[in-house]
Amino acid sequence: MEIKAADVMKLRKATNAGMMDCKHALQEAEGDFDKAVDIIRKKGLVVASKRADREAKEGCVLAKTDGKNAVMVSLNCETDFVAKNEGFIAFTTKILDAALANMPATTEDLLAIQLDGRSIADQISEQTGVIGEKLELSYYGSVKAEDCVIYIHPGNMLATVVGFNKAADAQVKKNIAMQVAAMAPVAVDKDGIPQNVIDHEFEIGREKAREEGKPENMLDKIAQGRLNKFFQESTLLNQVFEQDGKMSVKEYLKSVDKDLTVTAFLRFTLNA
Repeated sequence: MEIKAADVMKLRKATNAGMMDCKHALQEAEGDFDKAVDIIRKKGLVVASKRADREAKEGCVLAKTDGKNAVMVSLNCETDFVAKNEGFIAFTTKILDAALANMPATTEDLLAIQLDGRSIADQISEQTGVIGEKLELSYYGSVKAEDCVIYIHPGNMLATVVGFNKAADAQVKKNIAMQVAAMAPVAVDKDGIPQNVIDHEFEIGREKAREEGKPENMLDKIAQGRLNKFFQESTLLNQVFEQDGKMSVKEYLKSVDKDLTVTAFLRFTLNA
């Protein structure tokens, strides 16, 4: 049967599939639009299963906030070409908007959210068929705080979210978000570092001191000194504030507002 160009365009708009894929789907469905949509979706699931073992190291990391809630997602793909495609970025933004609107607790909860009558997980599989590359939601995180800020590094490969205990000046918030991006802290303060990580760092300090030939009765003291340095370099509030180079982030925040502090942050990057 003859397939009208208008019907092909309508199907393309609904599925984002290629023109020829849409035409073939309509021919197979004998002009039935809903059946053609199902054919396109099933093709996506087949392609997704075939590409399941492929690596998806490129992608798009985005974050968004409404002031008191903030979310971050990373949708991965196989090539830089797809990662920079406007349609791919728009699809990632669609997932991001759903995350902010619903504030799901886990990645699995986010994937289960229904958009346009289909779960986000199903839509990712469908887009795998449309694009022809493995797509994977590799990261989701959320923060709730009295005031939130986001930072997305140019290129969409790195983003940060920071939550504060009270409303803060926009420039101050941006400075801290960029600090997190540049210095990659592992926790807000040392209290946020798991005890097993602390114990591991302490043991590494002891072993290094022993290898350097330090006396056995000095190992604990040396290890503690190295652990304190780890806290200073790896916890946000104790890091040197990069834009100043002298005071700590905690001191910088106190200089702005004596009660201001960071309550939580997220950082995710696709850069190796």
